Amino acid sequence: VQLQASGGGLVQAGGSLRLSCAASGSFFAIHVMQWYRQAPGKQRELVATIESTGYTHYADSVKGRFTISKDNAKNTIYLRMNSLKPEDTSVYYCKAVISLRSDRPPYDYWGQGTLVTVSS
Repeated sequence: VQLQASGGGLVQAGGSLRLSCAASGSFFAIHVMQWYRQAPGKQRELVATIESTGYTHYADSVKGRFTISKDNAKNTIYLRMNSLKPEDTSVYYCKAVISLRSDRPPYDYWGQGTLVTVSS
């Protein structure tokens, strides 16, 4: 299983970006997909979650500005980021909780990260 994240870049404060994360390989089911971020010198933090049911959850710091969505046919999630602030500058990572087989427990898989830089 591989996760490929993309869509990062440089944007001015108030601007928007959309991140993508595609899961590839052979697996039984994706249970949860999430976006995390890690700024220099800080711990990695959970930004947004989307479950297989469609349930979503956001960190308070991004609620109302970020939207997580998924395309089941493509095994891909997106993070639409609006009204970006300089404090959103981070490397953004996607994570997926995936079962390789129906009779095996799920494992965490991480993407490689994509850098988002918001200038003031």
